[in-house]
Amino acid sequence: MTGGTRRQHEVLPAAGGEQTGSPAEVLALDLFAGAGGFSLGAYLAGIRVVAAIEWDKYACRTYRSNLLETGLTKAHLFEQDITQLDPAEVKAAAGLSVMHCDILLGGPPCQGFSAHRLNNSGVSDPRNALLLRYFEYVRVLRPTFFLVENVPGLLWPKHKKFVEAFYDLAEAADYGVLEPTIINARDYGVPQNRRRVFLLGYDRRRTSRPSSWPPSATHCPPESDSKLPRWRAASTAFDQPVLRGDPNDIHMRHGEALLETFARTPPNGGSRSQSGRVLPCHEQHEGHYDVYGRIDPSAPAPTMTTACINPSKGRFVHPIENHGITLRQAARLQSFPDWFNFEGGIMAGGVQVGNAVPVALAQALLAPLRDACRALREAESVSAAA
Repeated sequence: MTGGTRRQHEVLPAAGGEQTGSPAEVLALDLFAGAGGFSLGAYLAGIRVVAAIEWDKYACRTYRSNLLETGLTKAHLFEQDITQLDPAEVKAAAGLSVMHCDILLGGPPCQGFSAHRLNNSGVSDPRNALLLRYFEYVRVLRPTFFLVENVPGLLWPKHKKFVEAFYDLAEAADYGVLEPTIINARDYGVPQNRRRVFLLGYDRRRTSRPSSWPPSATHCPPESDSKLPRWRAASTAFDQPVLRGDPNDIHMRHGEALLETFARTPPNGGSRSQSGRVLPCHEQHEGHYDVYGRIDPSAPAPTMTTACINPSKGRFVHPIENHGITLRQAARLQSFPDWFNFEGGIMAGGVQVGNAVPVALAQALLAPLRDACRALREAESVSAAA
């Protein structure tokens, strides 16, 4: 279903009153930037991203075409392995030897900490050490705040040594770090049940713990007595037509057996047992009942993973049509605007969507940090003038 014509390089207004070059300007650097969910959320919060680091070639293409070529940001994009990149080089190239980095963002690859890794698998995953590499950038850039995003599995006992080492590094560098905070994106206007853990650090040499973080929820459960808007349902991803010529309006091509499976799956739900497709690998395994299930449009969608366009990997079948969700629908469930296109095809695009920080959540979490940075700068200016 197609709708209006795509406007080339359509941009969104920054919500936080970004003032390039002004004293109120808040600067950020985005590590493990992926397709740019955190960076776009920062832009919408009125924060200027001066540099981003990402190694995946398709994610870099997506970041460049949507954020750089549109003029939303003039960030220096480092398309390199962060373990081989000198933080001092990044600091100089981003102009942060002269300007101050207010906020350091980043979500180190989370697959090693994922709940999908059974028993002790993932403990020795080399990607876990990237959490500690993140702190090398904290040490060199000395941001006022840093914000780390990861999966709740980060807090499992088997990963305790990585978290403790991270907190030890922070303490040694005179940074305070709040207790890990698990946040659900559905509480901030994202039409998806997505739980993630966030670590917020602050430079104790310059400021104290921000009282306004985490921000209060903007949405609430349907049964709540609150006057807040209710959780956004997944239907928002399916009800609106796509833009004409949308390259992300694509879904996986399925064989006849899967098409018959989807046809047997009840609307708005179902599971692998109801679909009648139980493979040998399912018979000896408890769990993963949602595979081949349909998304219920009346509630927030399930978590968009890196395999969100593949019905064999979760509840990723269209609510009523007999195919997996499209890449565009997955992106909408991550609160990406329709003009934002993912490069590299459906599989690479699905990985980028699943890895991204939802844009609306990023904006909500960064807004109070923006305000805290501005208030601190104003207080320091007054003190210097006294």
